[in-house]
Amino acid sequence: MTFKKISFLLSACLWCGAALAQNITISTPKTSMVLSAPIGGNLNYVYYGSKLSPTDLENIETTHPSLYSAYPVYGMNCPTEAALAVKHADGNMSLEMEVVNVTTRIEKDGELTVVELKDKIYPFFVNVYYKTFNGTDVIETWTEIKHQEKKPVSLNRFHSAYLPIRRGNVWLTHLYGSWANEGKVIQEPLQPGVKMIKNKDGLRNSHTAHPEVLFSLDGRPQENSGAVIGAALCYSGNYKLMVDTHDDEYHHFFAGINEENSAYTLPKEEVFTTPALALTYTNEGLSGSSRNFHGWARQYKLANGNQPRKILLNSWEGVYFDINQEGMDQMMNDIASMGGELFVMDDGWFGDKYQRNTDNSSLGDWVVDTRKLPDGIEGLLRDAKKNGVKFGIWLEPEMANTTSELYEKHPEWIIQAPQRDPVLGRGGTQVVLDLTNPQVQDFIYQLVDNLMTNYPEIDYIKWDANMAIMNHGSTYLANDKQSHLYIDYHRGLEKVCQRIRAKYPDLTIQACASGGGRVNYGLLPYFDEFWVSDNTDALQRIYMQWGTSYFFPAIAMGSHISACPNHQTFRTIPLKYRIDVAMSGRLGMEIQPKNMSEEEKALCKNAIAAYKEIRPIVQFGDLYRLQSPYDNLGVASLLYATPEKDKAVFYWWKTEQFANQHLPRVKMAGLDPDQVYTIKELNRVDNEPLSFEGKRFTGAYLMANGLDIPYSHKLDYHKLNDYASRVLYLEAAQ
Repeated sequence: MTFKKISFLLSACLWCGAALAQNITISTPKTSMVLSAPIGGNLNYVYYGSKLSPTDLENIETTHPSLYSAYPVYGMNCPTEAALAVKHADGNMSLEMEVVNVTTRIEKDGELTVVELKDKIYPFFVNVYYKTFNGTDVIETWTEIKHQEKKPVSLNRFHSAYLPIRRGNVWLTHLYGSWANEGKVIQEPLQPGVKMIKNKDGLRNSHTAHPEVLFSLDGRPQENSGAVIGAALCYSGNYKLMVDTHDDEYHHFFAGINEENSAYTLPKEEVFTTPALALTYTNEGLSGSSRNFHGWARQYKLANGNQPRKILLNSWEGVYFDINQEGMDQMMNDIASMGGELFVMDDGWFGDKYQRNTDNSSLGDWVVDTRKLPDGIEGLLRDAKKNGVKFGIWLEPEMANTTSELYEKHPEWIIQAPQRDPVLGRGGTQVVLDLTNPQVQDFIYQLVDNLMTNYPEIDYIKWDANMAIMNHGSTYLANDKQSHLYIDYHRGLEKVCQRIRAKYPDLTIQACASGGGRVNYGLLPYFDEFWVSDNTDALQRIYMQWGTSYFFPAIAMGSHISACPNHQTFRTIPLKYRIDVAMSGRLGMEIQPKNMSEEEKALCKNAIAAYKEIRPIVQFGDLYRLQSPYDNLGVASLLYATPEKDKAVFYWWKTEQFANQHLPRVKMAGLDPDQVYTIKELNRVDNEPLSFEGKRFTGAYLMANGLDIPYSHKLDYHKLNDYASRVLYLEAAQ
């Protein structure tokens, strides 16, 4: 039925005063979401799960005698939690919403259903949106809130969505951590009470927790089997995810902007749009949910998600602030000689009046320090071209130091509590610029625009953000709008990103925020990738990248080969192991090549060549996690396979070393059982090949049995170490 016909029929029923009992079905290739939306009645959830047949759709409502509101509001059922709570100008704190219209229209990338709700008394409106995406099993839902009351209405809670989840043996998987320890996995059964996951950083929202969760519906989470609902809040600011379990038969899941200290005064006719909550359902376990999110992300939610990412060398751990023209040229030459494609100059290149030699000055003064770089960016681009690599640069556009010319000129541009001294961050001088202010937005946009206009050969920007919002206040916002700070900051940031992307759609931009502080689908439409963590220790990266992979694809995960001992943990890990871990994400290097031996450079050169061969599989393939490091069985393993299942890459890392230890034999997944695969080891360092090198096995055998991986490498005695790792390339026989 067409958009116009649906609108006409529903409007006609309103006119005649009849309540039209109707169900709405939101469909993806493998899932169905069913809502009850009678005109003049409540919008209720009926079903979310595997795709329903016409027969089941006809009778599905009879299996759910107790329907729950699809967007519960506060005031007429006060003991329960609500997604939306307001205070009208007359002091009334209640809402009572009814369906007034339903429309569905086909869009270029999917289908959009809009359910229009209106309060029964007040001219207060909520539109609930459901968006599907062609070829994916992801549904986004969000709301638009507005009113026509004479005076402003106070929004006290404004979640994006609510989902009832039937009680049973339901487990929650979510991520936690801290700086240098991001993306850690925790799995726990849902119990009566409230489980809350939230963020109040103000600027970065994924260091200590993530705005994404997984619900395993039929017991302890399994990687490649079991019913799972995945949920990802597409927002870059403060959020709150909450599961309320009381005395009924459901867990009640809410997700949206964190309303703490963020009450929003909504004037007449202004539209308040909540961020989207992306939902997916699968019967293929946690990895199945991940594959759904990854495919959707690459196609619809990640900047340039269909373009392979370059292999790069970043200067940070190699030289830190010790930037100079000769050193940059040397690093470009080194990465080029190993087969790399991009060099990124990190912090320390800028500052005129105040030179950037440590982290305590110069942010905001984005002019080249000609004492370090006498030939400027022109010279860097010249050297990049000479060495046959692309060039990238580090920026921290949202920040300033009090020791800077920018701060001296515009002290009113920073976030600062009224009548109080600013709270200072990194280096004892760092402050956050106030992106609620359009002048600040223009300043940041012009920084990037001027850089790219003057130097269009720049291929990559590393966009960092090394401070939280530490004190609450804006000189730009009116006194009665100070509670809008957290929300308006991210609106301002999004406006800047939209302007940059509109003019520079092909520029590669990395989201870095003290490492993994901005790993979210609110910002990724404007960024090509993110920095998983400032911690480059290969062993710890296995755990962090494992957790991050639950929601984010390998193409977006910056994963670098770094120095030994590691600069964060001081752990000594052999280069082979560091390479094998880095090759499971977007491969890069974070090291000073001139400190490497020729043997080490040769190993990296061979690894880069091998990664170029498997890059399409890793960056665009389907992920199957096989053995979790969190099971504490001494090994971790995963596999990427092409959608056609004709090629795959198998990773195996030993995570602990004991004498006479016993490790599980890892069964593979995601292969074609009828295909015959040839096995080739990549990055081999052993004196002799694996026993199954070059041999052929059916996909059925590999998925039923796996391969016995040796627990150690066969090396000369002086090269033996306590680490072991393998990367196997599987290719279907021609």
